[in-house]
Amino acid sequence: EVDPSLQALESRQEEILKRLYELKSAVDGLSKMIQTPDADVDVTNIIQTDECSPLTTNGADLDLMLGKGYGALKDVVINANPSLPPLSLLVLHSLLCERYKILSAVHTHSSVKSVPENLLKCFGEQTKKQPRHEYQLGFTLIWKDVPKPQMKFSIQTMCPIEGEGNIARFLFSLFGQKYNAVTSTLIDSWVDTAIFQLKEGSSKEKGAVLRAMNAALGKTTWLAGNELTVADIVAWCALQQTGSANAAPANVQKWMKSCENLAPFSSVMKLLK
Repeated sequence: EVDPSLQALESRQEEILKRLYELKSAVDGLSKMIQTPDADVDVTNIIQTDECSPLTTNGADLDLMLGKGYGALKDVVINANPSLPPLSLLVLHSLLCERYKILSAVHTHSSVKSVPENLLKCFGEQTKKQPRHEYQLGFTLIWKDVPKPQMKFSIQTMCPIEGEGNIARFLFSLFGQKYNAVTSTLIDSWVDTAIFQLKEGSSKEKGAVLRAMNAALGKTTWLAGNELTVADIVAWCALQQTGSANAAPANVQKWMKSCENLAPFSSVMKLLK
């Protein structure tokens, strides 16, 4: 007969071996996620595999993105200060015009004494207007004495969205692009960095951002992968307005030329002259 105490010992040993095996499997799984305790995660491969349709494809359905309760024409109304024009919103307006039928208008508020001619014509020469209901989107820019750009969509029901970066995110969302969590977070980070550090930060902060951009653009064509995003638009405009473009390192210079080869950017460059 087998000694009961020996049986109990064998049973305990099997249980311990089982638990050790489970623990090893868990550690192996973690080791694939974490290389070293203080290592930066390289998300380049994750970003490059993010699938999104090019901006030049057929227009997304505005009703699906914004709802149908806004009437035949949806209106975007933006207040901006002509002393610091929000260039990224002008680039986005041009891109949206390639996708949708947009009724554009520029006005001057009484709080502003004068507006340069080029800003009054920032949407170009307006062609003969069709009946209002034939447009998909209304885009009205009002030059006004405001501390930061403000936007309302659906005047009756919506609190204003403030800040160039936030408005740019909203306008870019009208293209219907979908990104994974990593890419979405990276895009938001670059937009905030461009606004708060590249555009409004100290010379030391601007230098650090240019170095970070140069490193990122050494791995991917655009700041957040292989497709143009709102991050590229806001960052390019910030560089133009801060006068940092000429001091940019090689990868950033190459990226800037890629932006400027696109019509919406080149049209905004004319405003800077």
